[in-house]
Amino acid sequence: MPRATAADAAETARSILVAATAHFAEHGYASTSVDDIAKAADVTRGAVYHHYASKPRLFEAVASGLQLHVADAVESAAASSDPSVALRAGSHAFLDTITEARTVRILLVDAPAVLSWSTWRRMDDEGAAAHLRDALRAIGVQAELAVATAAALSGAMNELALWISERPSDASSRSQAHEALDALLDAVVPR
Repeated sequence: MPRATAADAAETARSILVAATAHFAEHGYASTSVDDIAKAADVTRGAVYHHYASKPRLFEAVASGLQLHVADAVESAAASSDPSVALRAGSHAFLDTITEARTVRILLVDAPAVLSWSTWRRMDDEGAAAHLRDALRAIGVQAELAVATAAALSGAMNELALWISERPSDASSRSQAHEALDALLDAVVPR
């Protein structure tokens, strides 16, 4: 039997990650089995363990990929040369991206418990939270307050995201959350 090429192995790892993301998003971490993921990815259970070692490590890879997805969306939206416009655009992009069905359940519901609070905080700190701190410094928030202000805004945005996700049939919840976010941002930097 011929050995798989590096490209084959990378494709297998990618398809496992895609299947795992879908299962964790739809069923949650606790209700998803490695067998479910292997079947969805059309691989053996052994292949899942070969590429990711354990269900928690696979979940961490999924969460890490989604953190990058959120950080990329924030960075893209915050491309303005005006720091206050960039802060607002990035914050609203965060709220919209984190509330995508697959993202909110994995990153805000399961990840803090599955990965541990400190691991989840570290991942957030290296992603969207880093962009938020940089944006706050760019608008003139004092360096000694930028970290605390970023923590306050990040917590508020995470809560708004959970609030939106708990109201899937309420069409006005998203616009209300964005209005509330603008009010919080107004307290930090006027329009």
